[in-house]
Amino acid sequence: MIEPLAQLVAANLAFVGLHFALSHPLRAPMVRSLGERGFQAVYSLVSLAAFVWVIVAYQAAPTADLAGPGDAAWILSTIITLPALVLLAGSFAGNPALPMPGAKALAAAQPRGVFRVTRHPMMWAFGLWALSHIVLMWSWRSVITAAAMGLLALVGAHLQDRKKRALMGNAWVQWEACTRYWPRFGQLVKVGPLCWALGLMLWVLISWAHWPLAGVPAGIWRWF
Repeated sequence: MIEPLAQLVAANLAFVGLHFALSHPLRAPMVRSLGERGFQAVYSLVSLAAFVWVIVAYQAAPTADLAGPGDAAWILSTIITLPALVLLAGSFAGNPALPMPGAKALAAAQPRGVFRVTRHPMMWAFGLWALSHIVLMWSWRSVITAAAMGLLALVGAHLQDRKKRALMGNAWVQWEACTRYWPRFGQLVKVGPLCWALGLMLWVLISWAHWPLAGVPAGIWRWF
């Protein structure tokens, strides 16, 4: 029992550590040596290999080896997942953090939609997803992996601010000045009907798919 969990911890540490190392201290020297395309190829291959290790170790680890959730934990997890998916749905449009043309112009605009909540809606969506799995206390493998992914998302978002300031200069400084790292969940009511509609659709579909994909009924489907 100990060895599979140790393998899972090692795999998650490798996945998270390699992402941080390649995205920050190792990025500049590797780009100088390999070029941007070469770096992206190495980054993708290393990340994929680490992710495959996580999957293999996760599948080998014990299942349902914790006390398991009661209805209160399932209700809390279901509630947490909804704002996560609203944030995720709205994070693809008008996001200056994404590597796309016109990012500086987006950073100069007034925050709208999910960016009223946080300037890192995608990363906080992953963080809330991680929390929704941790509170269930279903198994050590789910707690370990969810904690690692949440750490990667939220610490990565903090480090992204520093990297974006170096790349975008005053544009990102201005964006930071009118947005927040920590979410203002009260602003969710102002993100707009489209974000809520897409988030609700994802909430229903993903929780429905949890049973055929993971073997556990989740979300509202747990009670149907």
